[in-house]
Amino acid sequence: MDIETTGFIGRSYPTVVGIAVDFPGDWFVEQLVGADITADAIRHVLEGVTTVYTFNGAGFDLPYLAWKPGVDLRRSLDHRDLMQWCRRAGLRGGLKRIEKSLGIQRSLPDVDGYDAVLLWQKYINEQSKDALDLLLEYNRADVENLYVLRNMLEGNHNWR
Repeated sequence: MDIETTGFIGRSYPTVVGIAVDFPGDWFVEQLVGADITADAIRHVLEGVTTVYTFNGAGFDLPYLAWKPGVDLRRSLDHRDLMQWCRRAGLRGGLKRIEKSLGIQRSLPDVDGYDAVLLWQKYINEQSKDALDLLLEYNRADVENLYVLRNMLEGNHNWR
């Protein structure tokens, strides 16, 4: 799971919630956008899920979602923060830096979280479908690469 937001200050809110759901024999990415990000919608996507994986989700994603839209996943799901696993494995930096160090390929390698805020602003202010599409592609890359990173970390028991 990975979220994008309007930023940290003032009336901030989530703009995209990306969730890769991994059931045996079934893997897919669901993205909730803007007004579709509700507690009920998130619960619906996570129906049947027991564990949620994030990168820095303990410090950002999960507390943020508990605040807005008011769904505290920390109470209902087991949470694994891959950033903590990476640190224990001696892997430092943000997600993109760690991906690069491990040879994990990424679409949109030059887009970052600040760009995600700007893309949302462009979408809202200019009704730019291209900006929204790029934001969704960026979020999808984060979610898909979290899945790859999780599998790499789980495959190396010394890293957990």
